[in-house]
Amino acid sequence: MKIQIWSDVMCPFCYIGKRRFEQALEQFEHKDEIEVEWKSFQLNPNLVTDPTININQYLADIKGITIDHARQLNDHVTQMAAEVGLTYDFDKAIVANSFDAHRFAHLAKQNGLGDEAEEALFKAYFTEGKNIGDHETLAELGESIGLDKDEVAHTLKGNKYAINVNQDIAQAQQLGVRGVPFFVMDMKYVVSGAQPVDAFAQTIEKAYGEWALAKPAKLEVIEGDSCDIDGNC
Repeated sequence: MKIQIWSDVMCPFCYIGKRRFEQALEQFEHKDEIEVEWKSFQLNPNLVTDPTININQYLADIKGITIDHARQLNDHVTQMAAEVGLTYDFDKAIVANSFDAHRFAHLAKQNGLGDEAEEALFKAYFTEGKNIGDHETLAELGESIGLDKDEVAHTLKGNKYAINVNQDIAQAQQLGVRGVPFFVMDMKYVVSGAQPVDAFAQTIEKAYGEWALAKPAKLEVIEGDSCDIDGNC
């Protein structure tokens, strides 16, 4: 059964939601039958990467609040992250456009490393204070998860995977996604936001139960003398 997750690298609740979802999936009896696919979403597609901007100031500007209020909000999210074992350091975070990070994630997904890419991107942004809009940084992240560094750099120089990112965003719009994280279970059930682990567990269980009933029964084959399509008898 497929579970699709729309997220943005710069969304703090997406990393928290990832951890809570993983905890729910880990305790699920049929986790080996679950396929997880990460999908791209941009909260601020017009954002211009600027390492000189403090993230508290950025949040204050987009929400129209004071810097102190923005800092309080970020401190609250930091506490939430700590509850699931994540370390957020907003003082080091670099405000960056995430489009190329999403292209990088699609390259990783093509190489079977989609989840590893998402984890590396979240950690780079929220914990390590790395610029996820910088191509050299993304190439180094790619190398750290097993991708060829030169291939990542070459990919990011052009527009490869841009169409994939835009297709994910368009699909999100069709589904009515207005915020992330957004978890779609078998295209039937949705968990929106960084919900508690129990909410993920219950929805996975319900979606899987219906999926399992609907899928064709697996044939049990007893082998015997036969001829095959290659003429072997």
